Amino acid sequence: MSDFDSAPTEMLDMPMATGEVTEEYFNHVRKINDIYYDQIKISDQKAAYIFTFMLAFLVSSTEGRNVFNLARYMTGNWTEIILSAALALASVLSIIFAILVVLPRHINKSTSLFWGTWPQHRPIFESAAERSDVGYLFKEYLDNADVLSLIARQKYKFVAYAFRGLMFTVLAYVVLLLVSQNQA
Repeated sequence: MSDFDSAPTEMLDMPMATGEVTEEYFNHVRKINDIYYDQIKISDQKAAYIFTFMLAFLVSSTEGRNVFNLARYMTGNWTEIILSAALALASVLSIIFAILVVLPRHINKSTSLFWGTWPQHRPIFESAAERSDVGYLFKEYLDNADVLSLIARQKYKFVAYAFRGLMFTVLAYVVLLLVSQNQA
């Protein structure tokens, strides 16, 4: 269960009011879009930090590099072998999850705010503009908030996995260092 699955949803049960969209609601849905977009960018930044840390760790740490050396598993004792395998697995998974954060997403729903589907949305937008249809704009922002929310949730799920992998990597590394030093 993610942190977002347990969020309060009392407002979701309220029926949508009918009638004209007021400026407050229009501004609010635009703000929602801005915040969700910022959160998507932040998830990408977090993934980049985790990826960079993990890569730097594996390149600069002799112990980190050695967990990918087959000789370590052939000649080491069982404690070192298990800890080395855990460190290798955690670091690789952390990097993979960080990469999965930044991979492009394919969402079945789109709006005029997405450049990739602009050719399909342009005629609808022009028609709404000719009618000065503010309801169309509100619906586009609302639909786009749905899309951004889905993207953000998918990204943050992988950020959480990458961060857990990072924490497990650090823990396995420290324990491996302690075990290696005590046996020397």
